[in-house]
Amino acid sequence: MPRLGLGVWRAEDGKETKNAVAAALEAGYRSIDTASMYKNEKAVGEAIRASGIPREQVFVTTKVWNSEQGYDNTHQAFRSSLQRLEMDYADLYLIHWPVAGLYKESYRALEELYDQGLVHAIGVSNFNIHHLEDLMGTCRIKPMVNQVELHPLLTQKKLFSFCRKEGIQLESWRPLMQGRLDLPLIGELAGKYGKTAAQIILRWHLQLGVVTIPKSVREERIQENADVFDFELEPEDMNRIDALNENRRFGADPDQINF
Repeated sequence: MPRLGLGVWRAEDGKETKNAVAAALEAGYRSIDTASMYKNEKAVGEAIRASGIPREQVFVTTKVWNSEQGYDNTHQAFRSSLQRLEMDYADLYLIHWPVAGLYKESYRALEELYDQGLVHAIGVSNFNIHHLEDLMGTCRIKPMVNQVELHPLLTQKKLFSFCRKEGIQLESWRPLMQGRLDLPLIGELAGKYGKTAAQIILRWHLQLGVVTIPKSVREERIQENADVFDFELEPEDMNRIDALNENRRFGADPDQINF
């Protein structure tokens, strides 16, 4: 699983998504994160095929939405996603949110899809520790990935430690806090390292060992976000960024979802 990928949440199906994915692949990205709910899987698949890059060299993630959950429904939702992507398999399939009373049955379907070779890795998204513990009490295959909101204002240290102990790869969505990059410390470090604020934050994620999927549809921003492998933050600067934590969410709380 590549450490850096492109997220396409809120990218419009068609030209906007295809152009973003094409720009990312041209810039060297080899991971694209989509979902049934994003309604742009078709454009993602079209852009990957048009790139000429062999399918096996691009890591494709998609997710089952809340209204699609349940054992039978998840099987059908996955097959519908593959049809829209026009692919024979997905690299990673996730449960998008922990819908009470449904996520265990949904995950049982994911295990079967994995057994059948239709997906190469399975996991969850937006699961807190208690969700993971509940799921792991009954599942056959431990989730391989947990994709959550994580950034300097929401460092998720307890969840991070739990996932590391359990061998679950943590992945960050909304790593750039919806573009709210004007934190004084981040600006200071951008000047120190000769990088942009976004690059500092993405580098922080990578050095933590967190996979990250910044979303953008602008070619120049997509390229900028990929330029994070030629420098390293010093340990004291990593700690200073950690200390920015406010437990502040820009997205929904998994314990209070109503959609």
